[in-house]
Amino acid sequence: MITVTMYVLGVDFGSMASKAIILDQDQKIVASGCAMKGAVSEEGVEVAVNEALYKAGLELKNLSQVVSTGYGRRKLDFVNRTITEITCHARGAVYLFPDCRTVIDIGGQDSKVIRIDTKGLVEKSLMNDRCAAGSGRFLEVLAGALQLDLDVIGEMSLQATEQVTVSSMCTVFAETEVISLLAEGKEKKDILGGVHRAIAGRVAGMARKLGIAEPVAMTGGVSRNIGLVRALEETLRLEMRISPISQLAGALGAALYAWDDATGKEKLFQRSMK
Repeated sequence: MITVTMYVLGVDFGSMASKAIILDQDQKIVASGCAMKGAVSEEGVEVAVNEALYKAGLELKNLSQVVSTGYGRRKLDFVNRTITEITCHARGAVYLFPDCRTVIDIGGQDSKVIRIDTKGLVEKSLMNDRCAAGSGRFLEVLAGALQLDLDVIGEMSLQATEQVTVSSMCTVFAETEVISLLAEGKEKKDILGGVHRAIAGRVAGMARKLGIAEPVAMTGGVSRNIGLVRALEETLRLEMRISPISQLAGALGAALYAWDDATGKEKLFQRSMK
């Protein structure tokens, strides 16, 4: 008797990066892909999905279900359904850290704090989507102002020796403030220390307003920024739980919903929305 393995795909069509994860019938991660090709880029989705498919040795026709999430989730014509980012990041975080009760997701254009109950369901959430403050885009703009690569600013911020205050959280004003600090002779590492503390303070304020329950997991692309992770831990006085694939949590959550649909199993998370 020939056994056919089932595969499902979750796609996170983000504002800055696209991520894809393939799961098998046992909910094991088979392959993943990630690409940055500009803002809400369909090319980025194509690259990320094709990367995951290539690693898994599959084609789209081999997939039982595809679910998308993220900024551009409704733009994809090869998916079976779409689910909100908050729902998918919560589910992905619980897969990575089954006992987590709060999720801090900092993505390309917004920040979210999500409370999860003891059953792993989204209890309540807060999202900052009115401006780019505290997001990946905010960091990208300020890294550009300092003429630094985005991947190095987190480590560099940890080298700060002087307490420099960055008071503005508006991307345009903050960029001007950073340039002024450079003109005053402030070191880049010290400015970055101030930038990361300012972001941590804003995100921590959201978390406190929502109400923090521990353990706390961090998801989204900014979870790769060690400087912000440390600043958040110091500000909130707790340890952040981070996985090597925390950036892919949204795609992972989407893949888990695709698995639900493909298997017909009773969903554990009933608060998803199209």
